Amino acid sequence: MSELHHLTAQEQWDLLHRGELTPSELTEHYLARIERLDAELGAFITVTPDAARQRARTLEQAVPKSAPLWGLPFGDKDLTMRTGVRTTYGSRLFENFVPTESDEMAQVLDAAGGVSLGKTNTPEFGMTGYTESAVAPPARNPYDLTLGAGGSSGGAATAVAAGLLPFAPASDGGGSIRIPASSTGLVGVKPSRGLVPAASGVDKFAGLAVGGPIARTVADAAMLLDAMVAAGPYPFALRAPVSADGPLLGAAIRGEGRFQLGVMTTSPWDDALDIRLDPAVVESLELATSELDALGHGLEQIALEPSDYPELFTTIWQASAVTVPADGDELELLQPLSRWLVERGRRLPARDILLALSAASRFERSVIRQFSRFDAVLTPTLALLPQPIGWYDQIDGQRNFNQQVQVGPFTSFVNVSGLPAITLPVHQTEAGIPVGVQLIGRPGGEATLLAIGAQLERRIQWQRRHPAAWNQ
Repeated sequence: MSELHHLTAQEQWDLLHRGELTPSELTEHYLARIERLDAELGAFITVTPDAARQRARTLEQAVPKSAPLWGLPFGDKDLTMRTGVRTTYGSRLFENFVPTESDEMAQVLDAAGGVSLGKTNTPEFGMTGYTESAVAPPARNPYDLTLGAGGSSGGAATAVAAGLLPFAPASDGGGSIRIPASSTGLVGVKPSRGLVPAASGVDKFAGLAVGGPIARTVADAAMLLDAMVAAGPYPFALRAPVSADGPLLGAAIRGEGRFQLGVMTTSPWDDALDIRLDPAVVESLELATSELDALGHGLEQIALEPSDYPELFTTIWQASAVTVPADGDELELLQPLSRWLVERGRRLPARDILLALSAASRFERSVIRQFSRFDAVLTPTLALLPQPIGWYDQIDGQRNFNQQVQVGPFTSFVNVSGLPAITLPVHQTEAGIPVGVQLIGRPGGEATLLAIGAQLERRIQWQRRHPAAWNQ
């Protein structure tokens, strides 16, 4: 029999339900891997072995197997509060903070029967597309430990790619699921605004940040997403409610359909910054296009109309830091970039913020209109390959922002538009570094994205690629 982490989350779930594996045995397997490997990977900020073992025993004794994630381990992103577990938000401001209640997402995953093993690494308040904070070692890319894993869900991606977790919940306010998933050879789904009740984005500034899954396969991602969605009720009627029997998982398993796809290599940032595609990124898009054409999908080159997107998003990103709970001497505890963001955001006139939010609403309608004749739009996930640890400027905030955009110019506009997107690990460089492509769907179009992803997965078999840590 293969090592347990060699199995997909679906296969592990099947063993649990047949009684050939217990939640305690699976929990011990992953805890042992974390203890053995995570010191050099930086996937976790906090590990909770005692609580995980107790949770597994409780599942075995008192929780019905009908719970959709029964017995499957996961890690909470360290932006999610869990009762009695240190929650740092990646910041020295909260380095020793232990909450007395759990956030809704933690409660949802518990109700689904999952077993939390601890807190996965994230940058300060999740505000950057790389995971290097002042409270923990950086999240490293398992395919090359000198490279970063991306962010802000970098710890979650590192854990899943290295076989420390079968899948992981994450969040995405400007690419924070898709950037690390692409960097580490995984599938990552950023859902439509409003789809996941506990992390809908509706209650977040500008509606940007939503919750979604990171996994090794399309079906595993759909399985976790179904559990997130099924909790209900919906903040508003995005589409017919997703029922608890897993319709998104069904779409991912069947992988059916022929669709009309746009293909886009330009981004809304092209006129504002020097955006260049790494040759390996071009190769990954060409490979995806070739495979999709062979599958019978219609393909058409497109580009977005010129817009004021760079100005509106820059204002929104800075304004999003206004509520960071730091004043006076507490500002000195923040990392330089975070402090710069807070100070810039707090100097913004209210008029500028309101104008940016209004412009974002117009941009959202414009993108949906321009994409409306397609079932999905294909882009690179990132423009550049994963960067070395320490590459991003930690002092000059504007330069840091520009660097993040130059790496990931295709992700944040999807959040502003409220659309679903999936990153798929279609390619690897000669050095073995993963390269992903992104599919952007219609509002509520997750099933289409999963179906297309499943078709590509069957042809490319990316789930067979693993970093060195996989066999350790």
